[in-house]
Amino acid sequence: MALFPLTCQILSLPSPPFHHTSKTQSPPFLNHQFTPDTSKHRLQFSLHRTLLKTQIRCAADTGSGSRNWEKWLPKNVFSADKVLRLIAGATSSPICQFISSPTTFLHTVDPRIKLAWLLALVLLPARSNILMRFGLVIYLAVLSVWVLPKEVWMDQLGRVSLLSGILFIMLGLGTDGAPPLVQLRSPPPALIGLPNIPASLEGYSYVVMKLGPLQLTRKGLSVASTSACLTFTVFQSASLCLTTTTSEQLANALQWFMLPLTKIGVPVAEVILTLLLSLRFINLVFDEVRNVALGIVSRRINWQQLTFMETIDVFFMYIRRIFKNIFSHAEQISQAMIVRGFRGDSNAHKIYFSSDSSIGMPDILSLLCLVGLIGATSVSKYMC
Repeated sequence: MALFPLTCQILSLPSPPFHHTSKTQSPPFLNHQFTPDTSKHRLQFSLHRTLLKTQIRCAADTGSGSRNWEKWLPKNVFSADKVLRLIAGATSSPICQFISSPTTFLHTVDPRIKLAWLLALVLLPARSNILMRFGLVIYLAVLSVWVLPKEVWMDQLGRVSLLSGILFIMLGLGTDGAPPLVQLRSPPPALIGLPNIPASLEGYSYVVMKLGPLQLTRKGLSVASTSACLTFTVFQSASLCLTTTTSEQLANALQWFMLPLTKIGVPVAEVILTLLLSLRFINLVFDEVRNVALGIVSRRINWQQLTFMETIDVFFMYIRRIFKNIFSHAEQISQAMIVRGFRGDSNAHKIYFSSDSSIGMPDILSLLCLVGLIGATSVSKYMC
């Protein structure tokens, strides 16, 4: 509740009539009677009635005051209801949720080949030219539209494209955007009698585009395209892999690659168990974030009547509830593992993976496309 300063006023109120009767008696040793001056006493009593009979009246002051600090706080800076609805909508299709149907050719590709593709898509944008970078982005976008359901790829491509676009603009205009204020040490050629340097016949220009005081140069374009394309490929390739591959298949594929590291003392079994639990736990995190947000939205809180501090308090309660539910799920998972015989030794704990590891035609085609992509990237780097 808002606290308003109190304005206190001292009001003089008329006192009830005061009747003073002075009656004195002379001491027994005095023979005459003493009579007091009543006019002087009346003047003193009237003064007491005016000064001592007061009442303090306090009223709430809602005007401008030194302590009325809440009116200076920003109100309705953002709509809390819209933020919670965006959170609930963003987590409706989490990035790591496995989609079993409709079954596509990407579901049948061996998970080890998928991991090889993921590694290549992380390394290739930094090693290729700008045409290959945008070609990888278009390829992943088309593959997402082909493989994923409509409501999933529209949501994911929209958010990843927005993030990559903002990153491209910020880095493109900010890397080499402000022109350096330099002065040549040598005088211009016209002052010393030398001809001017002829312009380039090929039309090379370091500055690609100018936007007011900012400019997009070749260096900024290279940095922005690399960062934006790498962000898009990392997020979207991980989404394609996780939506078409189960957690057990990914853990089995990673164990196959890391198996030689056991000879040098790497705890492969512990890493695989941690990965498997993490992939299972991320779904619970997305569910809790969405469920708590939907619970707050369904209560139809009148956010216009809340102050700024009360809105912040609601969001703190939202975050506290999420962590409380997540810790509760973590405790349930640990108890379930203890019941199933886990005693802290990852090597002794048996993990049952899928034994289907046959190489089919989709796997061969995927390997050929990967080899062709690596070759095209290497050739394009020397051509440009």
